Amino acid sequence: MPHNTTRWGDLGESRRGPLKSAVPSNVVSPVRRCSRTACGRPAVATLTYVYADSTAVLGPLATYAEPHCYDLCAEHSERLTAPRGWEVVRLLDGSAPARPSGDDLEALANAVREAARPQERAAGAGGAGGGGRGADPMEVARRGHLRVLRSPDN
Repeated sequence: MPHNTTRWGDLGESRRGPLKSAVPSNVVSPVRRCSRTACGRPAVATLTYVYADSTAVLGPLATYAEPHCYDLCAEHSERLTAPRGWEVVRLLDGSAPARPSGDDLEALANAVREAARPQERAAGAGGAGGGGRGADPMEVARRGHLRVLRSPDN
């Protein structure tokens, strides 16, 4: 006598009830979240470990989630530290505005000082009767704050 067995998959049902091909879920969000435990903030950076070089690389959020990378929110990416003996490499995101450094501020101050000087030079040169071109022998023409300079070879 043959034994007749029926598998649950053959009936289109599981032990818990009928199978559904697509179950809408309100739990899954299209926004990637921080990988840190109990942090639900949106991810802004991706952390990858390069074990061969003892390096942790933190860069802009990857295009898609990879199994061996960790997505971090802004707070956790700023506070990231690496294990002792490891190096952290932070790749700058081209779309994010860069923070000004001390050199940037000094360059800005020098540019402002330089922009103020031509008015002083033009007043001194104009009084001597030499005109604007006599102040700098390399200067050919001027339009506003821009100057056209003669090539040093000529």
